[in-house]
Amino acid sequence: MEMVRDKRLIPIVEKVLQGKRLSFEDGLTLFESDDIHTIGYLANLVAERKNGKFAYFNVNVHITPTNVCVGTCKFCAFRKKKGEEGAYELTVEEIISKLREYRKLNPGLTEVHIVGGLHPDWSYQHYIEIVKQVKQAFPEIHVKAYTAEEIKFIAEKGGKSVEETLKELIEAGLGSIPGGGGEIFAEEVRKRICPDKITGEEYLEIHKTAHRLGLKSNATMLFGHIESYADRVDHLIRLREAQDETGGFQTFIPLAFHPKNTEIPGANYTTGFDELKTVAVSRLLLDNFHHVKAYWIMLGEKVAQIALQFGADDIDGTVTEEDITQAAGARAGQFIPKERLIKLIREAGKIPVERDTLYNVIKVYQEVAQ
Repeated sequence: MEMVRDKRLIPIVEKVLQGKRLSFEDGLTLFESDDIHTIGYLANLVAERKNGKFAYFNVNVHITPTNVCVGTCKFCAFRKKKGEEGAYELTVEEIISKLREYRKLNPGLTEVHIVGGLHPDWSYQHYIEIVKQVKQAFPEIHVKAYTAEEIKFIAEKGGKSVEETLKELIEAGLGSIPGGGGEIFAEEVRKRICPDKITGEEYLEIHKTAHRLGLKSNATMLFGHIESYADRVDHLIRLREAQDETGGFQTFIPLAFHPKNTEIPGANYTTGFDELKTVAVSRLLLDNFHHVKAYWIMLGEKVAQIALQFGADDIDGTVTEEDITQAAGARAGQFIPKERLIKLIREAGKIPVERDTLYNVIKVYQEVAQ
């Protein structure tokens, strides 16, 4: 305990060492502390209890079918109105053609991640057909598609319930749903940054419905804009409660806010210190999540690599195309070859593990790279 610089953390250290659940107040204390070494040490301890020295990645690709969107989210630099310069919409054939090209670039591709704008003219059936035709063209590839926001939008297009919509998507070939759209659950903040978006309660209910139907999903939190530490802790606790209920979340992904071209005045890029602390506190509070991801697209590969010592056990994948964060001024690229991911993980003192979307192990890279 003499190594703990911030003595307020001592009761939290004792709880973590005993495997006890942390409280809201504990979460707030952790965020308010600048004793990053103690926080990181504890988070890494918890991560290694769950996953040993393993750090996961996958060979995946992101495809964004359209940037045309009826949304009004102030943090979004990606959306366009129909007919606006830069607006685009891919046909199903173009999506399949892109995927064919990306598979050449990405040998061993196991996942396609499909999210995009809420297109005013696309029908319920069109959204179903995207999943169906992609799965028919690439039966061996896992289709992870449509955020909770998109699922609600698609359901309303078809005059159907979320459950009916998910059942049809599963029948079409949907394998899991991504975590996008979590943003921050705190109602007042959500009203200011994304007033037309589904509420935090709706987000959680859509994910729980997916879990009850046998789908796994991820969860996210957008941090570093106008939210408080208390808002972050509230968000994490609500995710933890939902996970207690269904157990269907696989991975938590803290998403660092990117301010460029957005409509949030005064917001700036997050710092590496805050990013690492947020990864670590998330790992400590989300005791019932098996994985925490350091998403290199948002964090940059250097911070993502260090985050593997701060509670993260996943660095995402090769990605290849990610338009949404790029539009907001992402400083990372859009593609990392598998060999680079393996190197980043090894240098962080972890064992690289190639996985599929559902965390089935494809290969453990214990041997030294040639």
